[in-house]
Amino acid sequence: MLKKKTVVELGNLLTIESLTCNTIHNLIDRAESFAHTPANSVDSLLSNKVIANLFFEPSTRTQYSFEIAAKNLGANIISPAIYNLSTLKGESLLDTIHNFEAMGVSLFIVRHNVNHTPEFLSSELNGGAKILNAGDGTHQHPSQCLIDLMTIKQHAKNFEDISVAILGDVFRSRVARSLISGLQIMGTTDIRCIIPEPLIPEHQEIDSKFCTHTIDSGLKDADVIVCLRVQKERMQDNYKLDEDTYFKKYALTMDRLKLASHNAIVLHPGPINRGFEIDSLVADSDHSMILQQPKNSIPMRMAILHSLLT
Repeated sequence: MLKKKTVVELGNLLTIESLTCNTIHNLIDRAESFAHTPANSVDSLLSNKVIANLFFEPSTRTQYSFEIAAKNLGANIISPAIYNLSTLKGESLLDTIHNFEAMGVSLFIVRHNVNHTPEFLSSELNGGAKILNAGDGTHQHPSQCLIDLMTIKQHAKNFEDISVAILGDVFRSRVARSLISGLQIMGTTDIRCIIPEPLIPEHQEIDSKFCTHTIDSGLKDADVIVCLRVQKERMQDNYKLDEDTYFKKYALTMDRLKLASHNAIVLHPGPINRGFEIDSLVADSDHSMILQQPKNSIPMRMAILHSLLT
């Protein structure tokens, strides 16, 4: 049975900063409860709710794990093909949202390439529908952060005493931005962002106290290593990055993994680019929790949906 003490009600979920340490712990507890609860005992919890997945950027893990999570709870979920929406006929996104609201949609799960779009939509809703940010530009990805925190908690005694190294395209990563904030909320102080020189943009928006360009010092004795995808689609068109050179100088390899704690875990939000930012030997090693993350994504997103809609 689900633990009633872990029930937590949410408004919209737009940023990880909107959550407290206690709320995050409760969501993790709730997700663990869902993970160990028979499916037939929860499959009607959201049977009267309609959820709309609105993904204006490509997605595999996030979109389909939300679909599975919603169906596990008995919700009606629709995932309109964006190319079939009337926004392509000139209708504004806001008018599209209002029309879905009128049809009875209770929750919009929105991914968009423009920062703060979910926040804007939440301020313009007409009725009682809610917005869940499934990733907006380089800004936030709160549900992924909660999945990563859940995965870390499964392997760490507490958040206060761990060292977390985030390696790769940090400045363009909404995952990194959310995770840094989430870790701080949970009490982690040893957070190291390792940014390879080729990936440093002209304008840096992350606190420099977390940043290092030296891989060896950044990985030394780390308990958690988060390897990020190089986001070539967010780079300027004329920017060229040689994958072989990047792999040799900056990728997470087995030799570099040896610098970390002997029982360090490796996370990656996906999709992973083997032979580019991570070696297959690392991705498939005993240290890798890369497949544990999508496994955790179902119960965590069930916990989020249930908390938003009950």
